[in-house]
Amino acid sequence: MATVHLRIGDLVWGKLGRYPPWPGKVVSPPKDLKKPRGKKCFFVKFFGTEDHAWIKVEQLKPYHPHKEEMIKINKGKRFQQAVDAVEEYLKKAKGKEQAHASDDKNKTGKGQKTTAKPVKIIEEDDEDAFKGGSSDKDQTDSDPEPSSVQRVVAGTVAGFKWESSPVKDDPHFHHFLLSQSEKPASSMEPISKRLKIIEEDTGSTSIQAADSTAVNGSITPTDKRIGFLGLGLMGSGIVSNLLKMGHVVTVWNRTAEKCDLFIQEGARLGRTPAEVVSMCDITFSCVSDPKAARDLVLGPSGVLQGIRPGKCYVEMSTVDPETITELSQVITSRGGRFLEAPVSGSQQLSNDGMLVIVAAGDRSVYEDCSSCFQAMGKTSFFLGEAGNAARMMLILNMVQGSFMATIAEGLTLAQATGQSQQTFLDILCQGQMASTFVDQKCQNILQGNFKPDYYLKHIQKDLRLAISMGDSANHPTPMAAAANEVYKRAKALDQSDNDMSAVYRAYIH
Repeated sequence: MATVHLRIGDLVWGKLGRYPPWPGKVVSPPKDLKKPRGKKCFFVKFFGTEDHAWIKVEQLKPYHPHKEEMIKINKGKRFQQAVDAVEEYLKKAKGKEQAHASDDKNKTGKGQKTTAKPVKIIEEDDEDAFKGGSSDKDQTDSDPEPSSVQRVVAGTVAGFKWESSPVKDDPHFHHFLLSQSEKPASSMEPISKRLKIIEEDTGSTSIQAADSTAVNGSITPTDKRIGFLGLGLMGSGIVSNLLKMGHVVTVWNRTAEKCDLFIQEGARLGRTPAEVVSMCDITFSCVSDPKAARDLVLGPSGVLQGIRPGKCYVEMSTVDPETITELSQVITSRGGRFLEAPVSGSQQLSNDGMLVIVAAGDRSVYEDCSSCFQAMGKTSFFLGEAGNAARMMLILNMVQGSFMATIAEGLTLAQATGQSQQTFLDILCQGQMASTFVDQKCQNILQGNFKPDYYLKHIQKDLRLAISMGDSANHPTPMAAAANEVYKRAKALDQSDNDMSAVYRAYIH
């Protein structure tokens, strides 16, 4: 392979793991961002997105020589927008070059002596070209703010071979894609989506991320038949996105009427969990708690009765590691293949296809679920053996639940001491704790809107399971224990079926 000589400002095609080559520009990295150890790499900013990444030199190709080839093998909508952004960038750069040339000509015509020198047409801070839009000066007050950060579209690209060599300095974390905006988001603007792409070292426990295209483009759906059990707050959004992305889905729900809408959207109906599993290659389950998860598998006409050698079962419910171990054992004892894949997010994120999936168990099942995870989530992580995902999800929800209780405590204390709750929120959202989560939950509290986005009873269940997990590990969880008591108080006040932010009411009664 010929050596690739690159410098700041060069346009390139960058290849990230399983993702298609994407147009970008070599730029200077932030001063506080260290260069990865190992292979020579360049810091690249991708067109049509706000993504930056360190890319190894063997994963980079010059833009112009490979342009036609790349366009032929990738037809995605977001890809075309990125290419259009490159062309707009080149057009603007050419205009600047011509303007410089015109100025030089005018000066020469007036008898001024000039010295020929190369014109710099690549500007590192030319944000507008990367976003594919116009400059701030060209925008009017009526121009809408972008609703979200566009990201690299996942997919396979045939006919283009890239050399790769695993980095040996760290077996777990190799390559990070930093999805970040260079301008800090204000409290009222959407926070830039974070995405990590982490290359795997064969044989090691790894974490791997997969990009979502449910709202950012198209994907190639698997040809495997998909089953889905449980159409609650999370399951409904997941199934909707699976159908939108072209998957063949058979659904079942304990309350059969919830299936009707999805049948209208093209789903098939399964009469029992056993029937769904027997009809499908991969069956997902997303239910409320450990008991519901066990009953679905072990109960009458349950999943276990439909399991045959080669059938895949994916448990997406947030449950304890012991339940996962039990389900994994009974599924595999019948020749089935098991994966746990609980999701972090809310009903809105589920509807938007922006969940975070944390998976563990059978790695081959994880790979078979690739297009499904791309449809339902923005990122997926593989954590090794079954049980690890349950542990990680309980920790994540423990932190989130404790944080929500603290925010509610702050709001009520502000009110009790004569401070404006809205001012408290405004100040909070201008500081380091600013996030869409804080803003949305607090606004809902101030408006008295507790429509469930994530049930209070479920976050209390997760806190309880996390505390129990801490007990098993002989690890203290005092903050979670305190938060759990507040949620229990909220449940006693009949807030179980409201949103988790209704924990606020535990402080005012």
